[in-house]
Amino acid sequence: MSAPITLTGRMAGDPELKFTQQGKAIARFTVVTSRRRKNGDQWEDADTTFWTCTAWEQLAEHITENLRKGAAVVVSGQAFQSNWEKDGVKQSRIEVRVEAAGPNLRWPAKAAERSTGGGDDPWANGGAPDAPPF
Repeated sequence: MSAPITLTGRMAGDPELKFTQQGKAIARFTVVTSRRRKNGDQWEDADTTFWTCTAWEQLAEHITENLRKGAAVVVSGQAFQSNWEKDGVKQSRIEVRVEAAGPNLRWPAKAAERSTGGGDDPWANGGAPDAPPF
């Protein structure tokens, strides 16, 4: 049985894209969530959780094209428990089947992810593209 879940956190690493034998795309990635609290003058993380996430088909490809390690994200999907046995020991973890994902625009992108200007971007450095005046 699964339960709806929405995660607001950061990408723990770059998503990994693979393909099934039938050619379906699958992306696996980890989202880190935590609750920030102030302890005196310092901010600290509490209740840090690492969520294993899986996306399929076109969504998987979009995620691997657009989300990178450290990016603030919002992920929505279904939480389910995955069970397996390794060396005679039963193990399990909660995973998320991703139905939607994207950047969390509440937080700015890291400086390295933002455009530094130049190149073919006509809007770089606050400039405007060549256009007739209005």
